[in-house]
Amino acid sequence: MATAYLDQPEAKSQAGHVARLLGVDNGGRVDDVVLADHIAAGLKASAADGLIDILGRGTVIGRIVPEATFRRHKSNRKALSREMSERLYEVGRVVVVAEAAYGGNSEAARRFLGRPHPLLDGRTPLDLAIASSAGADAVINLLRKADAGFAI
Repeated sequence: MATAYLDQPEAKSQAGHVARLLGVDNGGRVDDVVLADHIAAGLKASAADGLIDILGRGTVIGRIVPEATFRRHKSNRKALSREMSERLYEVGRVVVVAEAAYGGNSEAARRFLGRPHPLLDGRTPLDLAIASSAGADAVINLLRKADAGFAI
């Protein structure tokens, strides 16, 4: 099953896919620079909703964005900090690349992200992606190697 945000016209690039997942709306034009500006300014708390749909509330709220921060920012309609926005972005990037690797199948991507992997020192891709941007890069590199035909 393909994910709806992948079918949107502005979601032709990775930045577009991540922007749609995080609910970034810029009148249809979303590229790397526009997305970077949104993240630097702080995403809306509702940016977590797309990740919640795929990864589950307990994974996103609490592990990526603290519960109190999420509730406070959502009720006050206040932007998240740059740090929280970047954490959502990094995990969003990983989710988008994983879904692409699994042909748009969110469930298969979610299973991959939640399963320990020997090439990640037995950690789950999601744990590594949540831990740091370097961890997110490691997961994306692993997925790109698989896409290129390397056995992982």
